[in-house]
Amino acid sequence: MIVITEFMDEEAIRSGLDGFEVLYDPSLVDRPDDLAVVVGQADALIVRNRTQVRGALLDAARNLKAVGRLGVGLDNIDMAACAARGIAVYPASGANDTSVAEYVITTAMLLLRGAYGATSEVAGGAWPRNRLVGREIAGKRLGLVGFGSIARETARRAAALGMTICAYDPHLPPSAEAWTQPWGRVEAQPLNSLLTEADVISLHVPLTDETRGMVDGTAIARMKKDAVVINAARGGVVDENALAAALRAGHLGGAALDVFEDEPLDADRGSIFAGIPNLILTPHIAGVTVESNVRVSWVTVDNIRRHLTGA
Repeated sequence: MIVITEFMDEEAIRSGLDGFEVLYDPSLVDRPDDLAVVVGQADALIVRNRTQVRGALLDAARNLKAVGRLGVGLDNIDMAACAARGIAVYPASGANDTSVAEYVITTAMLLLRGAYGATSEVAGGAWPRNRLVGREIAGKRLGLVGFGSIARETARRAAALGMTICAYDPHLPPSAEAWTQPWGRVEAQPLNSLLTEADVISLHVPLTDETRGMVDGTAIARMKKDAVVINAARGGVVDENALAAALRAGHLGGAALDVFEDEPLDADRGSIFAGIPNLILTPHIAGVTVESNVRVSWVTVDNIRRHLTGA
C-alpha cells in the first residue's frame, strides 16, 4: 500500500499509481495516531514538508521501502534512520524550481517598489504618491546565499531584469562551471562581502547545523540599511526575532518570509511580526503553484512506482 499524507495532484495519483492500493488522505498529517496505524501497512509513503518521517513514525512503518518527498527539502525526514532501515528517499528535485524563482523575483520587486499596499487608501480618496515612490530592480545587486538549481533559475530571471548577480556557496569551487551561465557570469563572493554589498539577499540553503541561524543579528547588521531579505528556503536559517527587530528599527528595506522556524506559524509566535509594513509573510507556498504541483506530483509517483516495481 502507498500512503499519501499531504495534498498532491489527484490525476497523478489516479494515472501514475494505477494498479497500486493507495490511501490518499491529506488530513493524516494532522492525525498522527491514525497515521501511525496505517503506516504500518505501507510499502511507500508520500509526504510534503509537514509530515515528520522520524522516530515513532518510522518505528511503526515496519514494511516501508520508499518515501517520496513532494518537494526538495529533507529536514523533515530522518535520512540516517531511513538509510539504516534500507528505506529509499526520493525528493522531487527540479520540479518546483520555477515556482520558487518566480516567488523570489516577485517579492523582491514588490518590496523594492513599495507601492502595492495602498488600495484601501486610494479607494478611500487618499492620494499618497510621495510616500509610495519606490525603487527599480534594474541595476540592483542580487546576493544569493547558496547557488543550487533554484538559485540559478532565480539568477537567470534577475539578470534579464538588469540586476548584477553574486552568490556564496562553499560547496562550489571557483573553477566550477556553474559560475558561468549562458546569460553571463555570477560573481562568487564570501558570505560577509555578499551581505555587505547586496541590495536583495535571497536564501537558497538547506537547514543544517551549519546554516541554522546563519542570518542572525550580526549578519543583518552587516547589510545595507535599505537591503531586502527573502527566505523561501528553510525556516531556522533566519533569526526571526533579529529580523523583526531590524525591520522595526528601519535598518532594512523589507523582507519576505515563506518559511518559519516553527510551522505552521501560530498567532503567538507571529505576533513578533505584527504591524511591520515592509514585510511579506506567506505560508510555505513559494514552491507550490498549480503547475509545480502537477510536476512535483508526477516526479514523485514515477519515483515511487519505479522503486516498488523495479522497472
